[in-house]
Amino acid sequence: MSAQLSDAARAFLSEGARFCTLATINADGSPSQSVMWYEPRADVIMMNTEVSRLKVKNLKRDARASICVEDGYKYVVISGTVTLDDTPETAQADIYALARRYNPDFKDGDYPVFATQQRVTILLSIDKVAEHL
Repeated sequence: MSAQLSDAARAFLSEGARFCTLATINADGSPSQSVMWYEPRADVIMMNTEVSRLKVKNLKRDARASICVEDGYKYVVISGTVTLDDTPETAQADIYALARRYNPDFKDGDYPVFATQQRVTILLSIDKVAEHL
């Protein structure tokens, strides 16, 4: 059950360096939220984190998630399921892609800590969209 982003929503998600809030489900059923870098891709939203984070544990147990990206009274909410990719080459390439998106002055060698971390890419399917733009 895939939804399409409107042109306005895709533009909103793509412009600037807004952050998203990722919501996952804790083992006790309560919500857990994390502020994340993200990148819209063709039919998914890509995020990346260290494998040791609670959000990864939550997503391995229950792949349902949602994000909210807001700018004042404008916002886009996307709900779906995630696929996790912990292939080192992919996860490292994706965190550096995000670093370039969020830091226009990024140069090779910046953020050397990323290279020492075991990372995972989070790909959120776009199953449901709510927007107020």
